[in-house]
Amino acid sequence: MLEFENKYKEEGYKAVCGVDEAGRGPLAGPVFAAAVILPEGLVIEGVNDSKKLSEKKREKLFDEIKEKALAYCIASASVEEIEELNILQADMLAMKRAVEGLSVKADFAMIDGDKTPDLAIPAVSIVKGDSKSESIAAASILAKVSRDRLMLELAKKYPEYGFEKHKGYGTKVHREAILEYGPCEIHRMSFLKKILAEKENG
Repeated sequence: MLEFENKYKEEGYKAVCGVDEAGRGPLAGPVFAAAVILPEGLVIEGVNDSKKLSEKKREKLFDEIKEKALAYCIASASVEEIEELNILQADMLAMKRAVEGLSVKADFAMIDGDKTPDLAIPAVSIVKGDSKSESIAAASILAKVSRDRLMLELAKKYPEYGFEKHKGYGTKVHREAILEYGPCEIHRMSFLKKILAEKENG
């Protein structure tokens, strides 16, 4: 999992960060991103693509990553920004904020996926990077756990939608709640057009 980190360090970069996002697909809530710089050669046992880990495992690794990282930053883009910019641009904005918010300035960024945000440093996109790079996998865990924790908090404010169960993703239970209660202020209205059209035509 350190192949990419080592490659760019051999090219002369000193502070290589991994970057990933969480929450691109849900119907509600902000999109999160994290950037992580790990000490050279560090392997944290169990770090992998956050989607492949249990919630309990992610929670445990979340604390370990924060403790052992040289630097990390967790950032987000709001529902309003998602609506104003579109989800891809909001995603890029959250990633940019995460990289720029690092306490140790990165000089190279590895981004999960096939696009890179507009950064002041060189960056490369790595498809399925969260299963290929330790730093990106660590970032995916920080972003996912942070977003999930926020959705648990929002579930208390909007109990009728069951956010604690699906974290805002478009499950059957969530779609039915939207149809029954209508959207709330943390729903991404541009994501709900199809569901709400079904209601109108229903």
